[in-house]
Amino acid sequence: VGSLLTSCRHPAGARPMKPQNLLFIMSDEHDPRHMGCYGSSVVQTPNLDKLAARGTRFTSAYTSCPICVPARASWATGQYVHRIGYWDNAMGYDGAIPGWGHKLQDAGVRVESIGKLHYTTSDAPTGFDKQTDPMHIFQGIGQVWGSIRDPLPSGRTHKMIKEIGAGESSYNRYDKAVADQAVEWLRDAAANHPKDEPFVLYLGFVAPHFPFIVPQEFYDLYPLDQIKLPTKLHPSTGYQRHPWMQDQAEYAQNDDPLTDDDRRACIAAYYGLCTYLDHHIGRVLDVLEETDLGQSTRVLYTSDHGENLGVRGTWGKSNMYQEATRIPLILAGPDVPEGQGGETAANFVDYYHTILDAAGQPAVTDADHPGASLWSIANAPDDLSRTSFSEYHAVGAPSGAFMLRRGQWKYHYYVGYAPELFDLASDPEETTDLAGDPAHASTLAEMEAAMRAIVDPEAAHAQALSDQAALIERFGGRDAALGLGTPGATPPPVA
Repeated sequence: VGSLLTSCRHPAGARPMKPQNLLFIMSDEHDPRHMGCYGSSVVQTPNLDKLAARGTRFTSAYTSCPICVPARASWATGQYVHRIGYWDNAMGYDGAIPGWGHKLQDAGVRVESIGKLHYTTSDAPTGFDKQTDPMHIFQGIGQVWGSIRDPLPSGRTHKMIKEIGAGESSYNRYDKAVADQAVEWLRDAAANHPKDEPFVLYLGFVAPHFPFIVPQEFYDLYPLDQIKLPTKLHPSTGYQRHPWMQDQAEYAQNDDPLTDDDRRACIAAYYGLCTYLDHHIGRVLDVLEETDLGQSTRVLYTSDHGENLGVRGTWGKSNMYQEATRIPLILAGPDVPEGQGGETAANFVDYYHTILDAAGQPAVTDADHPGASLWSIANAPDDLSRTSFSEYHAVGAPSGAFMLRRGQWKYHYYVGYAPELFDLASDPEETTDLAGDPAHASTLAEMEAAMRAIVDPEAAHAQALSDQAALIERFGGRDAALGLGTPGATPPPVA
């Protein structure tokens, strides 16, 4: 626990970073197991694989919240969701709590964004000098209906999977536009930005987030007759979900209407979206190599959360399992160890320190900002005692859910439900819950104590429900709120 609560100090033996440009790339809903550099023999991600080969690839990185808007508020501020109160997809980051962008602006560092941010509105003072084609929550209100949790509405079918297969969605066009803008931005920076003044450029792609639509050439890379269905942990094969998950699944009902052919098509499209994303990231990275920016720019690739992709009969994110909470994390560029696979646990709150460190800004040492600079962690020996934390209080959550990862152990705590404990060393797919095994009682107690050192789960759960109830009242009450906000994916600003 102590290592998670340390501030942005450089680990012993690590060198402070020289200020350099930073290209921070974030995708949406990318489970790292669907990348070649993370072990996939199916999904083609050659550009990200190349990036990982010349940098450090973290194998135990986690989001601070497995849904878009709260995760990105946590990313902006470097604080956990229960500390900042951006609980769900109706509560976009608005700059009320200063973030790393504000610190960069105060220091005179050029900081801009291109693409998806998923904050509240473009007018909010969120710490960017300029936002190009920003994607924010729908009409500034997001998914108000998703704030209704006490009790959960009955029988709501999520509008997530209604388009599947080959084609071109507005998200596909948006990601291409983001890459186009990034290529132009970097070429201009190479020609005109002062060499001795580091910049921070954030790129936000939407892929491989649903809808599961991808251009034909990428869809065809993954023939349906070669797609394996997620039967290992599926209710159709006798798997019994944890009661918290069962209650959430009965609310969402996003797998029940699907046939096996639908499921294969969804998976093929998701794989295609991973490759489509990789293609556009490759276009951007090529500019670094074509110009002298390659010698002065560090690159960080990550995603805001993962994707269940049918495992346990669920789609999307929104739970504590590996598919939803684990994220890709690749660092590359000057002073980053090449070809390394870092096993130290990492978290979304680390990015706050990482971005400031890259720009040469002073370390932040207050208790509100847990985490550390990933540049320093990459240059230090692996620390398997370090922990990573995640939580969920958003759409479909029957109660607050919390996760702690430390070494081989992964612990889930659900308010009002039994906990779960997994040994990822022997059970990486989380098939065997050890929480009820007396042989692991001491580990269970240690993990709960470590989690409670970070959060009072009952207090956080109660505060989330209180804040969400207040939001619902502001929108006219429960019945009115049920019809407010986008029913599925957020529309992009450019088609």
